[in-house]
Amino acid sequence: WLKQQISLKDPEFDKSGDPHPQQRLNARGVGDLVADSRPRSIIGAFFAVFNELGFGLREYIYSLSLERELVKRGHRVDREVAVMVYFCGEPLAWQTIDKIVDEKVVLEIKATESLPPDAKHQLFGYLCASNLEVGLLLHFGYKPKFFRVICENRLKRRIIAPAPDPPSP
Repeated sequence: WLKQQISLKDPEFDKSGDPHPQQRLNARGVGDLVADSRPRSIIGAFFAVFNELGFGLREYIYSLSLERELVKRGHRVDREVAVMVYFCGEPLAWQTIDKIVDEKVVLEIKATESLPPDAKHQLFGYLCASNLEVGLLLHFGYKPKFFRVICENRLKRRIIAPAPDPPSP
């Protein structure tokens, strides 16, 4: 899997000497979603929320604020999406993903002083369990950070058995 951290406040972010980080990722064979403007817009919304609220609030507050900002920017945000997890090709159990943006990008939000060491692995697990390839880990810590996590569908084990209907909300 691939992760990358970029700060939008970094003056080197858009300098023309190096290819744009999204272009570098796309050059490695990752799908078109990484190269489109969706992750960049989500990251912009993340920094807008952090700049407005600062550090120290509950994850729930950041999550609601981010959802409003994303909708304001024209994104569709789905909450509490059930995804079937498979074991040996058979349906095992439903896993709930907190947020999916535009049916393409999984968001994992953390609001702690320091990022838990397993947070990126958790997001990677969500991607492996779904047909989604791109996830963003957004950390509303003392200093805001984000990580892009990618799990290409072509590298995932293919599912054999059909999934049962998801649980009703």
